[in-house]
Amino acid sequence: MIGDGALRLWEFLSYLVTVLGLPVAVLTILRELRAERANEAKELEQREDEIYVQLSQQYSSILEAALAHPELDVLEASTSEKLSPDQRRRQAIYYEMLMALFERAFILLYEDAPSGQGGRRWGSWADFFSYWLKRPDFARYVENNLQGEDPAFVAFVHRELERRSDVAAA
Repeated sequence: MIGDGALRLWEFLSYLVTVLGLPVAVLTILRELRAERANEAKELEQREDEIYVQLSQQYSSILEAALAHPELDVLEASTSEKLSPDQRRRQAIYYEMLMALFERAFILLYEDAPSGQGGRRWGSWADFFSYWLKRPDFARYVENNLQGEDPAFVAFVHRELERRSDVAAA
């Protein structure tokens, strides 16, 4: 059938495939997995960028609405005592939209240990939120309307309110 020489050649070739081919195959698979992970990380970063841009556009729309209705004093650090009942209702709707946007930003962008670009994204939203909490009307609205919100967001808001009151007391 098959001679000894041919049998030894086939045996040698099988050893060659095992010794050379197997490590090459493993390295190729590892390289493809690494490239796949890098692509997934890049896609995740792009999705997070898109989310950030969408949230920023929504925030800009809310600011434009505030500019369109200056009588609501939402851009002034004032109290709502001088507002009519209708204006107070419209201001509350505006604040609800703003708080919903902040909660959405918290849910989508917040990280316990922020780092890199994700930390920068969340940091800008935390700054926006802190800026709005300096307004007495908004801070009161937030304190009175946390029921039903995301529990982690509520905890974050309480920490921010405490930090704000600690800074005010100092």
